[in-house]
Amino acid sequence: MKITPTTIPDVLIVEPVVFGDERGFFLESFNRRTLGQAGLDRDFVQDNHSRSRHGVLRGLHYQIPQAQGKLVRVLSGEIYDVAVDLRRSSPSFGRWVGISLSAENKCMLWIPEGFAHGFQVVSEFAEVFYKATEYYAPQCERSLLWNDPDLAIAWPDRGAPILSEKDRQGMRLCQADVYE
Repeated sequence: MKITPTTIPDVLIVEPVVFGDERGFFLESFNRRTLGQAGLDRDFVQDNHSRSRHGVLRGLHYQIPQAQGKLVRVLSGEIYDVAVDLRRSSPSFGRWVGISLSAENKCMLWIPEGFAHGFQVVSEFAEVFYKATEYYAPQCERSLLWNDPDLAIAWPDRGAPILSEKDRQGMRLCQADVYE
């Protein structure tokens, strides 16, 4: 696996080695030893899988105090995946990084604890799979406003996204619970 820091060094692009031939391809999407040698020695406790249609925007989600690290990959389709640093003590507090993840590029994104996470589907549909380091806890769940002008996230689809009610009600960064 090739692991590359993004503009926020704690958020990492994980590129698996892909073995392909006329039959198709094979890759290791998770290898604890390999990721551990790269500094990502985490206990993943939950796997999540979603399917969404074009224009759906999920997020920006996080949990306090039960923070989740996430290793995100796309099984079919393409998304624009975003991580927002909510660690007040971090030099990148309030900054975001976005990357295209697709079934075609097979890249994954490591989003550590202390970040909000969201994505927008840019293909006809997308199936997203991610491993989480902590269990989902509804009482800890928070939603950061996807279009907070202070964040100015450059979502790729400029039309009105398809949102859940929870995501429509997200908090602006200046009002949100954040990590110390």
